Amino acid sequence: MGDKIFTLSEAKAWLPQIKEELAALKELVARIEDQYLDLQKLKLIHKHSQVGDGKDGFFEVESRIDFMRMEAEMLIQNFGRKGVQLKMISPGLVDFPSLLNGEEILLCWREGEETITHFHGWNDGFMGRKLLP
Repeated sequence: MGDKIFTLSEAKAWLPQIKEELAALKELVARIEDQYLDLQKLKLIHKHSQVGDGKDGFFEVESRIDFMRMEAEMLIQNFGRKGVQLKMISPGLVDFPSLLNGEEILLCWREGEETITHFHGWNDGFMGRKLLP
């Protein structure tokens, strides 16, 4: 188990910020995917083009994608620094280490849910989710 243990109240208090950060991360990932697809199309066009000056001009786009990837990695790491486990970006799935009757559990929130209403054991995963008592 990690260092941070959340009470249900603490996890719920963090949830608005977690939702906001997840939305920012999802938007960034979508931009990375769009830029990457555009780059692949440009490379394909350039490859089949008979005209060219020997400079492919892809360095700037590739650098921008690399920078966005680093930014995404930083956002992902920010979840961990808070003690929160980001399990999936889309749809968002986040776990908060907690205790229930002395047992180590994960409070589980899935994107689209208003608040945290489920938990599961450390080895159960999402499929083992149960309603909080």
